[in-house]
Amino acid sequence: MMEDEEFKSINVIPFVDIMLVLLTIVLTTSTFIKAGLLPVELPGASEKQSESIESWIIEIDIDGRIYLDSKPVNLNDLKESTRSFDRTTLVTIRADKNIALQVFVDVLDIVKKAGFEKVTLQTEVLK
Repeated sequence: MMEDEEFKSINVIPFVDIMLVLLTIVLTTSTFIKAGLLPVELPGASEKQSESIESWIIEIDIDGRIYLDSKPVNLNDLKESTRSFDRTTLVTIRADKNIALQVFVDVLDIVKKAGFEKVTLQTEVLK
C-alpha cells in the first residue's frame, strides 16, 4: 500500500508557458485589429450614393514635385491653397513609393495643420 506524499513544490513552468502563449495571441490579435489587417468582407448596397463628394488630390511624383489637382505647386502655394478649402473636403494624397519621405511628411504636415477631417493616402492593391 502506497502512502500519499505531500507536495513539496509545484512545477509552474507549464503554467508560465501557457500564459506566454495567451499573451502572444492577445497582443498579435490586438495589433491586427488596430492596424485593420484582419480580412473583413464589407457589406454591399444595391445603389451608389447619389450625392457627389467634393475632393482635392495632392500628388507627389518621383522627383518630389507636388501637384494640386494636376497643377504644379510648391509647399508655400499648397499651404495658401488649403486655407480656402472646406475642412470637411476629402483630401487624397497620391505619392510615388520611391519619393524622399521628408517631402511626404511636409505635405502631410500642411494638410494636418490646415485641420482637414478626411485625409486618405491612395495605394495600389497588390496581387
